[in-house]
Amino acid sequence: MLLRDVEYGDVDAYVRMRCDPAMMVDLGGPLPREGMESKVRRDVQRAGSGTDWIKMIVPDEAEPDVVAGTVTLWPHDTDVEHISEIGWMVLPEFQGRGFGKQGVRMLLELARDDGRWGLIHAFPATANAASNGICRSLGFRSLGEQDVTFAGRVLRTNHWTIHPRTDLT
Repeated sequence: MLLRDVEYGDVDAYVRMRCDPAMMVDLGGPLPREGMESKVRRDVQRAGSGTDWIKMIVPDEAEPDVVAGTVTLWPHDTDVEHISEIGWMVLPEFQGRGFGKQGVRMLLELARDDGRWGLIHAFPATANAASNGICRSLGFRSLGEQDVTFAGRVLRTNHWTIHPRTDLT
């Protein structure tokens, strides 16, 4: 398995992840199909500039165009502070095979070695047992439940944190 930067050709994967009702059930429902090209273009630019790490999870290095999902690390401001946040999505046919956990671990290891991200936050939906399990198994600490806004929607989430240099198990 490998992580590679998002590319312009990843529009179909974005559509499958973000516009599908089942994939988006814990994120307030599917996003509209229109605008996915623009989203990929913005993500490619952010990944290229290094401000955000937007990685595609590639199960087999020999087939770099086949993606299992995505794992992303980005800085942003909340109402209270400036934070680093990690998030991930795994396509249905790849779920339950460890690709999400391995992708998150790999990105956290990169963040640990890079040193600039500090404390990293994750906000999986309270009902998303798989993502909460990834947080628990990798050494994230639970700070309890919290409402967060995603794509203009307020979601009930579990708030997890990890410092890759000291907490990654």
